[in-house]
Amino acid sequence: MPELLEIRNVSKSFPGVRALSDVSLTLHHGEILGLCGENGAGKSTLMKLLTGIYTMDEGGEILLEGAPVEVEGPREAQHLGLSIIHQEFTLVPDLSVAQNIYLGREPRAFARMAVDDRKLNARAKELLDRLEIKIDPATVVRELSVARQQMVEIAKALSFDSRVLVMDEPTATLTDSEIHTLFELVRGFVTPKTGVIYISHRMDEVKELTDRVTVLRDGEMVGTVPTAETPIRDVIAMMVGRKIDTDQRPDPGRQRGTPVLEVRGLSTAALLKDVSFELHRGEILGFAGLMGAGRTEVARALVGADRRSAGEILIDGEPTTIHNPAQAVEAGIGYLSEDRKRYGLLLDQSVSNNVVLSTLRSFVNGVGLINDAKIATTAEEQVAALRVKTPSVRQLAKNLSGGNQQKVVLAKWLTRSCDILIVDEPTRGIDVGAKQEIHDLLVHLTDEGKSIIMISSELPEVLRLSDRIAVMCEGRITGIVPNSEATQESIMELATKFRTEGMGAA
Repeated sequence: MPELLEIRNVSKSFPGVRALSDVSLTLHHGEILGLCGENGAGKSTLMKLLTGIYTMDEGGEILLEGAPVEVEGPREAQHLGLSIIHQEFTLVPDLSVAQNIYLGREPRAFARMAVDDRKLNARAKELLDRLEIKIDPATVVRELSVARQQMVEIAKALSFDSRVLVMDEPTATLTDSEIHTLFELVRGFVTPKTGVIYISHRMDEVKELTDRVTVLRDGEMVGTVPTAETPIRDVIAMMVGRKIDTDQRPDPGRQRGTPVLEVRGLSTAALLKDVSFELHRGEILGFAGLMGAGRTEVARALVGADRRSAGEILIDGEPTTIHNPAQAVEAGIGYLSEDRKRYGLLLDQSVSNNVVLSTLRSFVNGVGLINDAKIATTAEEQVAALRVKTPSVRQLAKNLSGGNQQKVVLAKWLTRSCDILIVDEPTRGIDVGAKQEIHDLLVHLTDEGKSIIMISSELPEVLRLSDRIAVMCEGRITGIVPNSEATQESIMELATKFRTEGMGAA
């Protein structure tokens, strides 16, 4: 019996870059195949070739059920039964959920002169109900959270009669419960006639969901291994070409300095209730909790992006007024948003311009002219110090990998000499090798005396980096525990404290 999908000897070059070199891949019937590799390894390029977004170089071929196929574009890919859920959303924000799911395939009325909205919404509701996605199909996508927009992307992909479904980092914005729902959707999709290629940097997901794992490195095939029989550390070693310690914890004997930040009774009208904590010099204070617990809201209230209804902020023991992000910067607080592309970077500007974004005034001379040479020198120093992989500081930020974009955002605040850094989801969408570099960089910054608040949805990351862990639930801090006493189970118990108590009372 022929394989469901075969990709044979595929190569792809761009000007000055060899993205893929003689790569082959096989997907069995009824299989979930993990596709892993660092950013830049070629995973997305390979999938874009499969789904007709790119055309392959001479010599490669794609076979479905043993028959060679020509994928001449995304529409042809859909016709062949090849669907992809991209890491970046493809939704139209001002259209409804139903309109997005069936865009270009809407039921028509009045001699096909108009869209039949009633049938459209009914069809979308039937699909969403079947997938157990609780979203009103008439809701405008712009009004949905990022996580719910991701669920709409999934529903859209599954609305096609697909034989092969490619999922590129589908859980980056989902909560644990939503990830569980997604996994059930994926398993329900897989039949003896279908298969899934699942791309993820989250190795625990790969271990739980996939049957085999194919690894790419630097555009070349490293190998394919059975998931159940292969330790995750071996897969990671295949990806990065070296061993990485995934069980590392902070040194319990590491000394913390005096408090540099004190937060007392921080509250907002919408969510936060009497949030209090201290951040010490040279410390990483992790914030854990489920989505909606208030972690990001704490960060936004601290830097003045959200209005506080109560609370006091002290820096080095002195009460500090922060009503907007500019005042936070003046007070020495840098904020790396969870959405670096939207709030952290100017994607169409160069690396150098992004590095000096928070200190631009210091590069203007007495007659109002910008000193481009000084900007370039400063950017080159930061790029070298943080090991940003870029051909030059003139490269546009949008052309960098996710890990290198994150380093540029860090460089922006280091150029400003901020003593307190708030990093929200610092490694979201970043491969395991780049994640290790970001982790090492954060620890190095604390060794230099910086103080860091780190918000992360990945409990292993929180446990690996944080000296202490503040756990939130429903807008409150339910506990602050030293790393030496913390486990994933104890953190989850605190993260569900009010929900559990409420269920018990009911």
